[in-house]
Amino acid sequence: MTLGFLGIGRMGLPIARNLIRGGTPLLVWNRTPGKCGPLVELGARQVVSIDALCQQATVVMLMLLDESALDAALGRGTPAFRTRVRGTTFVQLGTTSPAYSLALEQDIRQGGGHYVEAPVSGSRVPAEQGRLVGMVAGHADHVAIVLPLLKPVCSQVFQCGPVPGALRMKLAVNHYLIAMVTALAETVHAARSAGLDVALLRDILDAGPMASDVSRIKLEKLVTEDHSAQAAVRDIGTIARLIAEQARLAQAHAPIIEDCVKLYRAASEAGHQDLDMTAVVKAFGTGKGRR
Repeated sequence: MTLGFLGIGRMGLPIARNLIRGGTPLLVWNRTPGKCGPLVELGARQVVSIDALCQQATVVMLMLLDESALDAALGRGTPAFRTRVRGTTFVQLGTTSPAYSLALEQDIRQGGGHYVEAPVSGSRVPAEQGRLVGMVAGHADHVAIVLPLLKPVCSQVFQCGPVPGALRMKLAVNHYLIAMVTALAETVHAARSAGLDVALLRDILDAGPMASDVSRIKLEKLVTEDHSAQAAVRDIGTIARLIAEQARLAQAHAPIIEDCVKLYRAASEAGHQDLDMTAVVKAFGTGKGRR
């Protein structure tokens, strides 16, 4: 089996690094060729085109920005699509709408390929540590091929049935994550506004039963006002909208995530879209995003 990797960005680079370090030979291609350099230095083989990647790899992992980037890379809706997908298993690591993923699976199957959802939970730091949490969905035979490939990347992997079960579950997981981090941002903003020592607040929260790996990392960023991106405001805003849409389709009242959608939109519109999700705190300061 030959593994290809497409999408060498904030999350894709550490994931691909861990695949190589785990002993998996890797073919790589990226729309910006220079981004492949760090992986080539570790032993990956860079190919000249997406067509070469799909022809030479039996499994291709996809970690692209969004649905339009996926469609463009695969040539979906063009004659090139069928040639690229035929005989290849595609593993979608990123986050899209469940409806999009289901339609993509159907198109890939009609083109003679196979498709597995494998969205991962976690940001850049757990990606670097190989401690992401994976969720997989797809035909059992193809999932069985993919599961061993995820071992260098994920600390645990959970099977979620047929497509789009993994993406629906990923949105549920991120529902809690986004609400929690946004609540931390609001807490620090309110405490700082009240004249409290937010470093002491951090120490108390870190010592208590509510603390987690995520809360400790994000609290430190909020207290030190270091908003260098691990999970960017733009990306979190997109995921929050997908979560809200899933809740609305299920007729589930979800006011917290609806407020998060407004706050991340406000942070993006204020120019903070490329900062870490903790920069949502800046939306509280402007008063935007309020009802």
